[in-house]
Amino acid sequence: MPAGELAIVLHTHMPYVESGGAWTHPENPPHGPDWKGFGTWPFGEEWLWEAIATSYLPLLEVLDQAAPAPLTLSLTPVLADQLERPDAMERCLAFLREVRPESHRLDIAELRAAGNDAAAAELERSAEQYAAAARRLAEVDLVAALGRHASWTSAATHAVLPLAASDSGVDLQVQTGIASHRRRFGAWDGGFWLPECAHAPWLDPLLEQAGVRSTCVELTGLFGLGDPRHLRPLLSDAGLVLWPIDRSVIAPVWAEGGYPSRAPYRDYHHHTTHRHHAWRVDGAPYSYEAALAQARGDAQDFVARARARVAGGGLCVCALDTELLGHWWYEGIEWLRAVLDESARQGLALTTLDDALERHEPVPLGERPLPVTSWGEGGDLRTWSGPDVAELAWQARTAELALLSRSSAPSDRALRELLALQSSDWAFLESGRLAGDYPRERADGHYQALQRALADGDTGDSQLRGLAPELSGWR
Repeated sequence: MPAGELAIVLHTHMPYVESGGAWTHPENPPHGPDWKGFGTWPFGEEWLWEAIATSYLPLLEVLDQAAPAPLTLSLTPVLADQLERPDAMERCLAFLREVRPESHRLDIAELRAAGNDAAAAELERSAEQYAAAARRLAEVDLVAALGRHASWTSAATHAVLPLAASDSGVDLQVQTGIASHRRRFGAWDGGFWLPECAHAPWLDPLLEQAGVRSTCVELTGLFGLGDPRHLRPLLSDAGLVLWPIDRSVIAPVWAEGGYPSRAPYRDYHHHTTHRHHAWRVDGAPYSYEAALAQARGDAQDFVARARARVAGGGLCVCALDTELLGHWWYEGIEWLRAVLDESARQGLALTTLDDALERHEPVPLGERPLPVTSWGEGGDLRTWSGPDVAELAWQARTAELALLSRSSAPSDRALRELLALQSSDWAFLESGRLAGDYPRERADGHYQALQRALADGDTGDSQLRGLAPELSGWR
């Protein structure tokens, strides 16, 4: 039996945070009653700017060097909406050219005054990386550049589709997302990332009707960790190809004790006064060279594991959030670069999921229905609908029914507020206690804005200026 293949799937997403604000000083971020953005550091626009500098631009370099890169890249429409706006990129450049140099300068001075020269030297290196990111961003149309590699799209604002209250709600998210991809990038072969990998059997006919050809599903709870059935695509009754993701290969990257927890890597949680990072996971001053050596070693280990997993054939799907690489796990992009090189050295075949369809025959599901699944806690929907966040789920469902069941056509303003409300990010942040009051404030804000839109019609100002320009095609 021939050896199998590895498919690395990178899902690229950021919620809508584009707000049109301006910064004054790194010690005095904008906020207060006159601030009309979507939060401040570490959320709001700065959240997106950091992801651009530390994840998207470095990833683009790797993808361009490997072109055509044997990776499956999905790009959410809501992220592309923000990257497409020239004024948003101008503010990102201002952040990289003005705020980040000053925040580095302040922290470097503080560290040197305390006699911590090693940490100060690391921040000097970090400051140059931000400067390099600014130079690169000024030269590139980022959304178009990523689009050269992004073959898969997703739901418009990353809604957990099994929690939608109606078929119309699913269609709004799916069709708007597909239209977004086609308008920006042209060709599309039907690859669609289900937000949070959340799947329910009743979605399949709706997805197939919209033109979706294949997607990824989480079936560890059904098959068990390491089961060989994860290495074969499934075919639903609606004709949709379902690629099981393989936790046995994902775990070394994603699990709590995985690669990012190794001692030489940069500690994301230990930061300076102005939110920079100068220390290793083990508490010592950070050494970039030592961390890169660790990344290369972890890449060798990962490829060896994946190669052993598919030694008897089949396709192993390793799906990761793009932002894990670079943004959260600082060395993750270099790890990915090393994985590409190491796969060639060890003889592990890499493939995209679109290409893999030509070689891997899907197994019909038959009469056994799949359960509702996700890649969240417990493999189900509790992260987005459990007791701690149930009111957020019901708030979004109630708003959907109130808007889409009206006899008159909903306004674009109201639809955009619904799309923003449906984002999976608010419940995820709330379930993990990761952002204080921010997620509930965002959800409540969009719900109230939707109520005002229903009362006012299409009049009045909306902060969602750049969200879902393809709405005019959905009715």
